[in-house]
Amino acid sequence: MKVLGIGNAIVDVICKVDESFLTKNHLTKSTMKLIDEAEFKKLVLNLKIEKTVAGGSVANSIVGLAQLKNEVSFIGKINDDKFGLDYEKSLISQKVNYFYNKKKESVSTGICLILITPDSERTMCTYLGISGKITPDDLSDDKIKKSEIVFLEGYLWDEGSPKETFNKAFALAKKSAMTLSDKFCVERHKKSFFNLVKNNLDITFANEQEILSLIDSKNFQDAIDFSKELKKIIVITRSDKGSIAINGSEVNECDIQKNLKIVDLTGAGDLFAAGFLHGYINNKTIKESLEKGTEMASKIIQIVGARLD
Repeated sequence: MKVLGIGNAIVDVICKVDESFLTKNHLTKSTMKLIDEAEFKKLVLNLKIEKTVAGGSVANSIVGLAQLKNEVSFIGKINDDKFGLDYEKSLISQKVNYFYNKKKESVSTGICLILITPDSERTMCTYLGISGKITPDDLSDDKIKKSEIVFLEGYLWDEGSPKETFNKAFALAKKSAMTLSDKFCVERHKKSFFNLVKNNLDITFANEQEILSLIDSKNFQDAIDFSKELKKIIVITRSDKGSIAINGSEVNECDIQKNLKIVDLTGAGDLFAAGFLHGYINNKTIKESLEKGTEMASKIIQIVGARLD
C-alpha cells in the first residue's frame, strides 16, 4: 500500500441552506460542530438532501489518491447498519481497500450534515456515532507495516482512545502524516497536537488558522519560523493566498488557480492533501506536490461534495 488512511468513517449528508438557517440554529459558519443524534434529526427535518456519500476527512483524501491510481487503503469504524453498509460499498466502489471488519454495535454509523451557504462556504454538524470510538484493536498491525505512509486526522482525537490508537500507528508506521482538521479541533487538543507535530509526524497538513492557533500567534511569519525549526514537512493552505510547504530551511509556495467557478468548498483541504501526498509518494518535488494539491483542490471546489467523479 502507498497510503493507509485512519479516520472517522462518516456518511456525508449534503444540503444547501441560506444564512438565516445558520443564525437560527446558532451555528458558526465554516466550522465543524459536534452534535448528538437528536440534534442531527432536528436539523435535517426541514432540509432537502442534495447528496449522500461516504465521507470523513481522511477518507476523502484516500479516495482522491485512489482516483489518481495509487494503491490505498482505509480503516474507519462503522456499525453493521444501513449507513455502515452504504459507507463500505461507497469506498470499495472507489477502489479503496477497506480494512475494517464491521460488527453490530450499540451506536450507529457516524453522520456529517454539510450545510452549504450561497457563498459556497460549508458548515458541518457531525454526529460521530461509532466512528469516533476507534481503538488500537481496530488497527491492523500488518496493514500499517506494509504501508509507505499512515495518514491520520485530528478529528480522531475527539473521542475513543486517541492517544493509544495514534501511538500504535506511529510505532508501526514507516512514515506518518496528519491533518489538523479544524481550528476548533486544534483549540480542543492544542497540547496533544503540538506534541504530535513536534515529535511524531513526518508530514503535517494545516490551514493558516489552524497552524496559528497551534502556536498561539497571529503572525504568519511565526508559523514559517516554527516550521523551519522542526525539520519536518509542514504544508499550509492559505485560502486566496495559495499554499506553502516548509521542509527545514526549504520553503516552497504555490499560487491558487484563478478564474474558477466556485460552487462548494467541501473537501478542498482533503483533496489538496490527496494531491500533495500523490506527488510525495511518487517522488515528485515538494513544489510539484504543492501544485498537484492545488490542482485537486481547484477541481473539487467547482462541484458539489468531496468526490471528483
